[in-house]
Amino acid sequence: MMNATEDERKKTAGRHQGIVPSYLLDRLARSNRYPQAAHAARQTLIGRPPAERRAQLELSIDENGSLVASVEAAPDRTIRDAQGSETLPGVLVRAEGEAPVADAAVNQAYDGLGSTFQMLLDAFERNSIDGLGSRLDATVHYGSDYDNAFWDGERMVFGDGDGQVFRGFTASLSVIGHELGHGVIQHSGELEYQGESGALNESIADVFGVLTEQHSLDQSADEATWLIGAGIFTPSVDGVALRSMLHPGTAYEDPDLGTDPQPADMSGYVRTSEDNGGVHINSGIPNRAFALFALELGGKAWERAGGVWYRALSSGLRTNATFVEFAEATISEASKVDRATLRALRAAWTTVGVIARSNNEQKSG
Repeated sequence: MMNATEDERKKTAGRHQGIVPSYLLDRLARSNRYPQAAHAARQTLIGRPPAERRAQLELSIDENGSLVASVEAAPDRTIRDAQGSETLPGVLVRAEGEAPVADAAVNQAYDGLGSTFQMLLDAFERNSIDGLGSRLDATVHYGSDYDNAFWDGERMVFGDGDGQVFRGFTASLSVIGHELGHGVIQHSGELEYQGESGALNESIADVFGVLTEQHSLDQSADEATWLIGAGIFTPSVDGVALRSMLHPGTAYEDPDLGTDPQPADMSGYVRTSEDNGGVHINSGIPNRAFALFALELGGKAWERAGGVWYRALSSGLRTNATFVEFAEATISEASKVDRATLRALRAAWTTVGVIARSNNEQKSG
C-alpha cells in the first residue's frame, strides 16, 4: 500500500516543472570549473516549490439576470518581482497594458507571455492556457542565482541564472512557451509526471515552446532551429541549448555538464529512477517524432502538425498514457485530416521506434 508521503510525492511531482532537468543541475553542482554556478546549482536543487495556490473565476450577470462569463481574446498579464527571495508571488511591477519598465527581465517575461497567448489563440483558438481567458502571471528574479524557470501550477517563475553557466531565463521564448505549455497540459486533463507519461508531458511542453518561438518569428518548419532554451548558456559552455528536438542528444557536450543524454529513438530509451523516471531524458523521442512530422508536412509547424498534437492532447488521454497510446491518439487525429498527413505521421513515429512498420511499408521498403 502507498503511504501518505509517497502519495503526496506523486500528486505534487509535476507541480515544479523546471526547464533545467535535475540531472544537469546535479552534474553542475559538482563542478570545479564553475564554482559560483556549482553553488547556485546546489541551492536550486535544495529549493522547494511553494505550496500556496490561488484560483480566480470572474463571473457577471447579464440584463436577463443570467450568470455569464465574459471572455476577451486578449492577454491579461501580471509580472511580479521576487527581489531575490523565494517568496511568491512578489511585488507587482507591470500589469496588462502598462508601458515597458527599466528592468529587461520584466519586459521579456511580459512579451513572452503575450507571444505564447497569441500562438495558442492563432493556432488552436485557445483563449489563454485554460481556454477560458485566464490571467497569465509570472514572477521574475526568483531566488539568488537561481538556475531554473518553472511552472508551479499557477504561474511562471524565472530565476536569473548564476552568470557562469546560465543566463537569465526570461531571454528564451522557447522556455516561456514550454513552461506555459505545462499550464495548457494541466488544464487539458493532466499527464502524470512520471515515466513515459511524464516524458510526454515534457515533450508536449517542448512542442508548445518551439511553436511559440516559430510563430513569433513567422518561421516555417525548415527555417526553425528546433532548439529549446537556445541562448540561456553563457559563452563558456560548450553547447547551444538545453535540448534539440530534431537531433536529441546533440544540444551540449561540455567537460562539466557532460553530454546531452537524450535518446533519438526507442532503442536508446533510458530506464532510470532519477528525473521522475527520465521525463527530461526520454522526451527526446516524441520530440523528434514531432519535428520529423512537421518537417515532412512543410509550412508552419503550428498549423497541421501542431493541430494534430493539440487535438490528441485534448482527446481524453489516460493520465499515465504511454508513448504508444499518445502515438495512436495522434494517428487518429491525423486520419481526420488527409492521407498525406497520416503517412507523414506514421513515418515519424516509425523512425523513432514507437510504432512498428506496417506490412505494406516493409514490402515497399
